[in-house]
Amino acid sequence: MSSIFSKIIAGDIPCYKIAEDENFFAFLDINPLNLGHTLVVPKAEVDYIFDMEDKLLGNMNIFAKKVGLAIEKVVDCERIGIAVLGLEVPHAHIHLIPINGIYDIDFSKPKLKLSQQEFEEIAKKIRAKLT
Repeated sequence: MSSIFSKIIAGDIPCYKIAEDENFFAFLDINPLNLGHTLVVPKAEVDYIFDMEDKLLGNMNIFAKKVGLAIEKVVDCERIGIAVLGLEVPHAHIHLIPINGIYDIDFSKPKLKLSQQEFEEIAKKIRAKLT
């Protein structure tokens, strides 16, 4: 059974896409901890990140780095925090979260409520900074 992320990649579920290549897909988290919170996923359906082949995992981190650097150019933050939880969706993924302190990456804190326009604006700005 395909995951919700596979359905997003296939275009069956809409998203705010940031970047895509032949192996990976990045899109805004619709329940963000901070503005610009982005998910990076492999297109291959792999449940657990440590089940990924080494080359694919390494390339996913390189792809995530490009996305993270673009986010950093748009969102006022000290760094881009990285989190891999792997429990909520059975599809390997990396959270890229703009942070100014350790508590900015606390998944128990309330999520931001953004309008469609706000999501579209931040996605557009991040895409414009991809190199």
